[in-house]
Amino acid sequence: MKIGIYGYGNLAKGVEAAAEYADDCSVVGIFTRRDPDTVKSLTGVNVYSANDILNFKNEIDVLVICGGSATDLPEMTPTLAENFSVVDSFDTHSNIPIHFANVDKKAKLAGKLALICAGWDPGMFSLMRTYASSILPNGRDYTFWGKGVSQGHSDAARRIEGVLDARQYTVPVQSAIDKVKNGEEPEFTARDKHTREVFVVAQEDADKARIEKEITEMPNYYSDYNTTVHFISAEEMKEKHSALPHGGTVIRSGKTGLNGENKHTVEFNLKLDSNPEFTGSVLLASARAVDRMYKRGRRGCITMLDIAPSDLSALSGEELRKCLL
Repeated sequence: MKIGIYGYGNLAKGVEAAAEYADDCSVVGIFTRRDPDTVKSLTGVNVYSANDILNFKNEIDVLVICGGSATDLPEMTPTLAENFSVVDSFDTHSNIPIHFANVDKKAKLAGKLALICAGWDPGMFSLMRTYASSILPNGRDYTFWGKGVSQGHSDAARRIEGVLDARQYTVPVQSAIDKVKNGEEPEFTARDKHTREVFVVAQEDADKARIEKEITEMPNYYSDYNTTVHFISAEEMKEKHSALPHGGTVIRSGKTGLNGENKHTVEFNLKLDSNPEFTGSVLLASARAVDRMYKRGRRGCITMLDIAPSDLSALSGEELRKCLL
């Protein structure tokens, strides 16, 4: 499998690092919107201008698009799917249906295969919710994120005028988790389950009150949560907020028996030292599945819910049955 990496931020570096562990994968090149002469890859992979991407149409099996969900991926993924089979990590849950429709139309017209929303949520957590709700239909799903840095939310805050840098921490409300684990099956709003904490480095003359208002009122990202904004120096950001940890938990609480007399809890948990490196690893495994499914004739847009687990793995069917089944 020959992949290209489109964009070169933290997520792209995670994909590049993951490729070092994949014997069935090689990276053709990294494509950046910056001056490629100013960008050096981690592993010595060649760096090209994003403007030159069409020159590699016949050399790339799957293009992994590493942009932000707020403004990059809604434009990039449908456009690039006109010429490449692609994978992205779009994570704005409320906008997934329209993103899927836009990408599906372009990919089908071009005869390509596009996988959107690959990552851990949406992505792996989506799979866990699907498995658990299929097995325990008489029940309720709960998803908690953090504590950790959300790349998408941080990127959305950085896009605000006057913001030089930003980190957003998603923090689960422990009392809400405790209620779920006790089998209470409570009703929650988004605000009940999580809080958001944003650390911002602003331009010297920036209107901090405006920045804080734009962050806390941003739809799809912050407006539905209790959000606290802290303005800090670039030095403090580098010293205290350079790491990108994250994680979360999916819990399905359900009942079986003719009268619902027996309770069950299914829990899936992630604790990540590096959100972008783990997400990059999910993207690479997803690219493997796209390559295999494309060769079998699949076209259009798909998500991780459409992938057979064996297509994600570098192991053969025989090896999977012997070692993992």
